[in-house]
Amino acid sequence: MRVPIKWLSRYVTLTLPVEMVAERLTMAGLEVTAIERTGEDWEGVSVGRVLDVKKHPDADRLSLVSVDAGDERFEVVCGAPNVAAGQNIAYARLGARLVDARTGEKKKLKKAKIRGVVSVGMVCSERELGLSDEHDGILVLPEDAELGKPLADVIGDTVLDIDMKPNRADGLSVVGVARDVAALTGETLREPELDFESLGGSVDERASVEIVDSELCARFTLAVIDDIRIGPSPAWMQEVLTAAGMRSINNVVDITNFVMLETGQPVHAFDYDKVAEHRILVRRARDGETLRTLDGKERTLTADNLLITDPSGPIAVAGVMGGFDTEVTDETRTILLEVANFDPVSIRRTAMALKLQSEASRRFAWGVAPELAPLASKRVTRLLVEYASGKAAKGLLDAYPEPRAPISIELSRPRVKQVLGIDPSDDQVVSSLQALGFEVRQSEERFDVDVPYWRRDVRGPDDVVEEIARMVGYETIPAEPLAGRVPAGVPQPVRELRERCRDILVGAGMQEVITYPLTSLAVLEQVVSAEALDAAPPLAVVNPLNVGEERLRTTLRASLLQTVAKNLRIERGELALFEAARVYTPSEGALPDETEHIVGVVTGQRLSRFGLATDEAVDFFDAKAYVAAMFERLGLAIAYEPVEEYGLLTGRAAGLRLADGSTIGVLGQVHPTTASGFGIETEVFLFEVRIEALVGKVSAVSSARPISRYPSVVEDLAFLVDLEQSAASLLAEIERHPLVAEARVFDEYTGEQVPDDKKSLAIAVAYQAPDRTLTEAEVSKARAKIMARLTSQCGAELRS
Repeated sequence: MRVPIKWLSRYVTLTLPVEMVAERLTMAGLEVTAIERTGEDWEGVSVGRVLDVKKHPDADRLSLVSVDAGDERFEVVCGAPNVAAGQNIAYARLGARLVDARTGEKKKLKKAKIRGVVSVGMVCSERELGLSDEHDGILVLPEDAELGKPLADVIGDTVLDIDMKPNRADGLSVVGVARDVAALTGETLREPELDFESLGGSVDERASVEIVDSELCARFTLAVIDDIRIGPSPAWMQEVLTAAGMRSINNVVDITNFVMLETGQPVHAFDYDKVAEHRILVRRARDGETLRTLDGKERTLTADNLLITDPSGPIAVAGVMGGFDTEVTDETRTILLEVANFDPVSIRRTAMALKLQSEASRRFAWGVAPELAPLASKRVTRLLVEYASGKAAKGLLDAYPEPRAPISIELSRPRVKQVLGIDPSDDQVVSSLQALGFEVRQSEERFDVDVPYWRRDVRGPDDVVEEIARMVGYETIPAEPLAGRVPAGVPQPVRELRERCRDILVGAGMQEVITYPLTSLAVLEQVVSAEALDAAPPLAVVNPLNVGEERLRTTLRASLLQTVAKNLRIERGELALFEAARVYTPSEGALPDETEHIVGVVTGQRLSRFGLATDEAVDFFDAKAYVAAMFERLGLAIAYEPVEEYGLLTGRAAGLRLADGSTIGVLGQVHPTTASGFGIETEVFLFEVRIEALVGKVSAVSSARPISRYPSVVEDLAFLVDLEQSAASLLAEIERHPLVAEARVFDEYTGEQVPDDKKSLAIAVAYQAPDRTLTEAEVSKARAKIMARLTSQCGAELRS
C-alpha cells in the first residue's frame, strides 16, 4: 500500500518527521518497508509555460514549442500530441537527469539537433520524470502553478510503502493508515466529507436492486447522479493518485479509484442509460454464461462466480471487473453508482480463476465491512457533484438482507497482564482503545469493548489486548527470561527414529529429496493397484492450486520415480535417492491416518574408483546394501523372503522381515512397465520401510563387541542351489558357525556349465577367532561343518 504524505495529511496533522512516523507505524504492526521521495532527483526541472506551438518544418509528428521558464525563453522540439499554448508544463533544462523513455535508464539531458532544429531542454512526460510509464503525452501542471518554481516543490511528495497484512484489511486505505497515525501521535482524525446537495428526483423511482444470492452478497447500494460531464480530474487528485501508483483516466474513473484508496471500499460506476430497465440483480452465474469485460475479453463463467446483471444478462463480474457494454464513456451523462459488499472467498476464487487480480478484488478478498458501503457511496457522490458537475438523486437504494450485529467483547483485567507481561493503567487501556475507535466501558472486573465496524479482525479478548500493546508500544514491554522450570521434552519416538534412518542413509551415500505431498490419481494408479485405490480412495483437496496436485499421496513411490526421471535426463552415473515423509490414507474420522515411510530408489551406472560412470549398471544388491547398512546401524537383524508386490518385478522382490516375524517393508526391482510410465528406461531398484513398524524394536542403547586382534581367513566358495533357493538362507546357515565373522554374496550366475534348474551363488566367508590366529586345519573343519548344514538344510553343492 503506497501512502503519499500529502494525501495522508488531509486526514491527520503530521507533527513528527516522516521517518519517525514510519518507525511508529512499523512498531505498531503496519510495516513501512520504504520511504520514497518523489522529486529529489529533479534538479534542473521547473514549471514552464507554453507560449507558442508551431509545426516542425521537416517532420509531421514533431512540433516547435516556445517555453517561458520564468527567467528565460527556450525553443524545444516536442513530439507529444497534447502540447498546447497556455499550458503549464514540466520543463527540464540542459544538464538535468531524466529517464530515457526507451531504455528506462537515467541520462543527462544535452543540447540536440532534431531534423535540423536545435532543441534546448525538454518538455517532460510522466515517464521521463519517473512518475509512471505514461509517455503518450506531456505532463500538464495545474493552472496556478508558479512559473519558474522547482517542480519538486509543486508536485514532489514523500510516499510510505507499507507492507500490509491480510488481517488488517482496514489498512488498505489512506484513512485507515491515518487513523493509526492519529492514535499513535495523539492527533485527531479528520474524516472525509460526505455531505452534498441532492437536487434530483428520488432514487427509488429511478432504479431497483435485488440480491438473489445473499450468501455471496451481504449488501448492495445504488445511487444515481445525473448531468455528469466527463473531463480531467482536478490536478491535486491526479497528483495523489499518481503518487499512490494509479494512472489518471478521467474525473469519473479517478474519483472511484480515489475513494477506493481513501476508504478501502471498491466502487463501480455504470452508464445508467445502458442498464436495462435500470434494474440490478445480484446472482450466481450459470455454467457457460459469458460476459465481455472492460478489457475487451470474453469471459466464460461458472456457478462459482457471482454476477451483477440486469434483465438482459450479465453486466459485471461482482467485485472483480465491470462489463464492456455498460462502461462509462465520454458520452455518459447519468451514472448508476454501485457500492456493495461481497463474500471474500468467492471474490478471491473468481479473481484467481479469471486471472483478474486487481486493487478492488484484493480488498474484497481481504474483507470489507458492510457498514462502509453507504459511506463510500456518499463520498463518491459528493466528489462527482463537485468535480463532474453531477446532480445527485435523493436517497440511496440499500439492500441489506441480514444486517451484521455489532461485536462486543468482555476483557478481564487479569488477562491484560497475563498476555502482555505488564499491567497498564486503566487510563492507558481506555485511551489506547478509544484512540483507535473502540468504545470502552469499565467495571471492577473487566472492560466491555465495542469493536468499530472497520476492525473485522478483532474477534476476541486477546485481539483487544493486541490493540492495547500496539498503542502502549511493544518496545516498552520489558524482555524477561521465562520463569520456572523448562518443561521436559515430549518423547517423539517416530520422529527420532526417522531422523536416525535419514542420517544413516545419507552417511551411506544416498541423497535425500523432499517432494510435494499432493499428486494426481493418474500418477498414483501407476504404483498402486486399482483394487487398493477402490478400497481406500486417496483424499481429494477441495481447492487445489495446480492441476495434477489434487490428491493426498498414499505412497512415496510415485514422487521418487518422478524425481528419478527428472534427474536421469541431466545426470549420468549412480543415482541413489530417498525420501522420509508421511503418507495419507483415509480413516473413519475427519482426518486421514498419517504414517511415516522411507522410500529409496537406486538406478544408473556404478562409479569407478575415480568417481566416473562406468558401463556396469547397478543392480538389486546395490539397493540391498543400503537397506542392510540401515538395519545394521539400527541393530536389527533382517531377513529377506520372496513376495509379490504391485509395481515390482516378480522374482526380483523381497519382503523385509524382522526376527519376530513381522514384515516392515519391501525391496525389489521396479517393473519395467511401471518405470516406463514415468519415462524411465533403465532398471530401477526400490526399497520401502514403514518407520512406525520399527518403533519399540530398535534399542536406544547400541551394543558393541570388541574387534579381534587376530587376522581373519577369507575364502570364496561357490555353491550350486535350486533356482528358488534364497541367498539369505545360505548366509544364515553359514553365519551360525561361531568362527564365521562375516559372509556375503558377491556373485550370482546362471548359464553355461550350470544346470538349467540350478544357479551358482558365490559367497565370501571370513573366519576369525577372538583369541588366536586360526590354523588351516581349524578352517577346514569349520568349512566341512558348514557344507554339511548347507547340504542338509538348503540342498547346496560345493562347485569344484
